[in-house]
Amino acid sequence: MDTFLRQLTRGNAIYLIIILGMGGSFHVGYHITGLSSPSPFIQRFINSSWFTRYGEVPPPHTTTMIWSLIVSIFAFGGVFGVLSARFMSSKLGRKKTMMCNSCIAIAAAIVILTSKQLKSFEMVIVARALHGFSAGLGSCIHLMYLGEISPRKIRGIVTFTGSTFSALGKLSGQVFGLSEIMGREELWNVLLCVPACLSVLNILLLPFFSEAPRYLFIEKGDDQACKRALQSLWGPGDYKEEMEEMLVEQAAIEAAPPKSPLQLLGSRRARWALFTLLLICGCNQMSGVTVVSTFSYDMFYEAGVPKDNIRYVTLALGVTEIATSVFCGFLMEHIGRRPLFWVGYGVMAVSWTLVTVTVYFQDSAYWVPYLTVIFVVTVIVFFCGGPGGSVNTLNTEIFIQSERMAAVVLVGLYRWGCYAIMGLIFPFLMAALSSYCYVLFACWCLVGGLYSFFILPETKGKSVLEISEEFRTISMCGKSSTTDQETCETVF
Repeated sequence: MDTFLRQLTRGNAIYLIIILGMGGSFHVGYHITGLSSPSPFIQRFINSSWFTRYGEVPPPHTTTMIWSLIVSIFAFGGVFGVLSARFMSSKLGRKKTMMCNSCIAIAAAIVILTSKQLKSFEMVIVARALHGFSAGLGSCIHLMYLGEISPRKIRGIVTFTGSTFSALGKLSGQVFGLSEIMGREELWNVLLCVPACLSVLNILLLPFFSEAPRYLFIEKGDDQACKRALQSLWGPGDYKEEMEEMLVEQAAIEAAPPKSPLQLLGSRRARWALFTLLLICGCNQMSGVTVVSTFSYDMFYEAGVPKDNIRYVTLALGVTEIATSVFCGFLMEHIGRRPLFWVGYGVMAVSWTLVTVTVYFQDSAYWVPYLTVIFVVTVIVFFCGGPGGSVNTLNTEIFIQSERMAAVVLVGLYRWGCYAIMGLIFPFLMAALSSYCYVLFACWCLVGGLYSFFILPETKGKSVLEISEEFRTISMCGKSSTTDQETCETVF
């Protein structure tokens, strides 16, 4: 922590981290939770728009389907944003891509502001798709930018700020969603446009900061510009260790040119690293945390929490998430990444099992629904303090530069695809399975915990090439050394 604070006071990296957060992961968090509070107002808007157009109220299943589409189209937009990240970042660079992305977020805000006046729920769908595109592209570039500006010694905590801004976005969505602020029927469309103000600031301020040093050195071949960027961000110094690491990585890239997503899928060298990241991201998305953020109102209402108390419960979740996220960023550099994964998943699996029990017995006593709240808060704490935040660091550490962009695209597609599926089916899943739907989340957490405990290598304090080599030694028997690897049957 002391090293991190000393580094921050020597350059302008802290300001760049904040500006990147405003245009990147903040939007993902805000648009996930920002839809929870106005959900009944938007559903009434769907009914009123339908009635104005057709002279009759739509059937309940039609309203549910349109509402599910509004929720899930955000993720489908995110998929296309992720797909465009590789092309745009290589053509424009990290900085200009972030600025272009902010323009898309502003356009989406204009569409959703005018949807209410034009009585068009279709415009809400379009705006959510644009917001998703902006969030998908912005979160990819944000994490890549963070990974490429940070020295090795504090790389974990710098990339962890991506999760902190996502948590801050979620909290902001919950705060602005309070009825005392913007959580009222006449302001629901304004509520969904708040992040556009930060996009304006992103466009105005980002030109004053340097491009990502790794991008300048490895992809542009400008070592002097790279050194100037490092000194601007982290203060005076020769940064010999960082430059040597980039040289080694550049040599590896010359031997293995940049890969496309399809080429990465076919690469034997990177398969275990890719499989690990896909499994962890899948467990994160299916762990139920995104469901808590998006459907918190419906979930706590079904659990028996009084309507007037739900908004304060969701606000408490947001405060818990950001506090845990900030604390865990410092904890990661002391105990490493791997324990945060398996401990977090283990506690989450137990907590979701207990949620199933308390929701089933919610009518047995007035205090039982509040036990549900406690167990859900436990899920949030151990998710943000474990796999939820650590996965972003893992994403930047286990692939060399020639593979990193392809990996970001593949993982982003997978992550947003999982989110889209959950957003589309969870309302129907809750209606069909009631309390038993939370058992599914517990099972996914159990899978993630077992994999993290038995197979996932530790990445703390290691170079990208060292981590990559560790993944190459993983076999069907788990982690193996080069001497006994021949005795194990390799999976791939």
